[in-house]
This record gives sequence, C-alpha cells and structure tokens, in this order.
Amino acid sequence: MSTELLCQYLGDEQVEIIHGPTGNKLLTDLPPDNGGRGRTFSPTDLTAGSLASCILTIMAKAAEKNHLDIKGTSLKITKDMQDNPRRIGKFILQFSFPPHISSEQKEKLMVVIKACPVHRSLHPDVHLEVHS
Repeated sequence: MSTELLCQYLGDEQVEIIHGPTGNKLLTDLPPDNGGRGRTFSPTDLTAGSLASCILTIMAKAAEKNHLDIKGTSLKITKDMQDNPRRIGKFILQFSFPPHISSEQKEKLMVVIKACPVHRSLHPDVHLEVHS
C-alpha cells in the first residue's frame, strides 16, 4: 500500500505537506536549535509524533483484541537530537494509563512497541528509553 504526500517549500524555511487521500495539510518549520524560528513542527518533531501515534494505535488494537479499553492512555515523547551527524539520537517515552489498567496489563501492552512500523523503520542507533 502506498500513500502520496505533496510537499511544497513555501519559503521562509517552511514546508507545507498535503495528505493526498484527504487533502489535510500541515506545516513544518526549521527548529531553533538548527538556526530556525520553530514556529511549528520540525520534520524530526513529526518523526516523534509519528512514533508516538503509531505506538498508541498499535497498543489500542492489541487492547481491543483483549476487550480492554485504553481510552485516555497518553504518551509523552521527548526527542533528543545529537550532532555529528545531526540526527535523532534518542526518544524518551513516558506512558500514562488510566487507573483501571493493571500492572500486568501494562506490561502486555508495552510489548507492542516493537511491533510499531515507525519503530521498525528507525535506525538501530536511535535509542528508546521507556517509562510507564
């Protein structure tokens, strides 16, 4: 399956991304730590958001199979950049589950992190630090 995105440089260090199937749009901007103004998501911010939303979606599918409602589960993700070469070095993931989710259920849900296609697409040198 493939999905087309149209990306256009608008000038002033901003790129518009249009989701081909729906026409939804978002902007990216150069981040301050790379000489930009950080007015919106940077491309690497989108990578962090993609990873987090992928993990939560896969987790929700796994929970659904076990008749478990994880609505309200949140994932705070912190992206740490590194230099030489400039790239994402680490993601720190902090999960927060609703009170009715037991420790055993949390452990089972955390296993799905490795099933996330975004995680599988990351370079193996990108470290994931996970907290729940």
